[in-house]
Amino acid sequence: MRMIARRPKRFLDAVSDVSFSIEKGRTYALVGESGSGKSTIALMTVGLLRPSAGRILIDGHDLHDRSRTQAEHRKIRQRLQMVFQSPYASLNPRWRVGSILAEPLRVFGLVQSPQAEIHRIHELLEQVGLSASDAARFPHEFSGGQRQRISIARALASRPEFIVCDEPTSALDVSVQAQVLNLLKELQDDLGLTYLFITHDLAVVRVMAHRIGVLKGGRLVEEEETARLIDSPQSDYTQMLIRSAPRIRRSTAGVTTATLA
Repeated sequence: MRMIARRPKRFLDAVSDVSFSIEKGRTYALVGESGSGKSTIALMTVGLLRPSAGRILIDGHDLHDRSRTQAEHRKIRQRLQMVFQSPYASLNPRWRVGSILAEPLRVFGLVQSPQAEIHRIHELLEQVGLSASDAARFPHEFSGGQRQRISIARALASRPEFIVCDEPTSALDVSVQAQVLNLLKELQDDLGLTYLFITHDLAVVRVMAHRIGVLKGGRLVEEEETARLIDSPQSDYTQMLIRSAPRIRRSTAGVTTATLA
């Protein structure tokens, strides 16, 4: 339509003037509706997308600093990993699970022998609640929740300190979502992981996040500790998100949900 009407090109800033920091060992959640810029920030944070302005700093290291050597960038990127939204799309369907998990081990030179590689693959699978024998199977042989566990295991393979979780449970059934969220919490406690958690679901961040940033139209409209933001939201947009979100509470049997009226 623009070409037919001979109109000039128009450019949209997907994200603008967004600034936040994440403390080590904690979870920072970015919430907002579809198109608010959440996934764009996720991709920039792990270096898959270069920002047109601004910086992404990991312990003071600018991910896109051209003055740094390739070896320096490689070292910092090993500490970053990402769990994508769809386990169906993020796993190579032609590779066995063992090969999927072996790839980051080989790329970063983390194992010195085939025996050590096999041992590490089995360790990763068991760490996410799967069996060592699953290494011989293909992704299509697993359920959606199991595939996401494989994605998490792959993220853990490089021994990262920081993981970006881009709506990791939105493609899963509610009961399976609870299991994956519990797994992520346990891994954070055991390994001291830091998470950037991308979601549109405030019910999820009630139990996952220590601090929340609310995005609207590519801008950060509110930021606060989780309990304080949910109890006393300041912006009209955040109030609307909270009113429309189901509640999640933790019980001894796991995470359960109850929908708000």
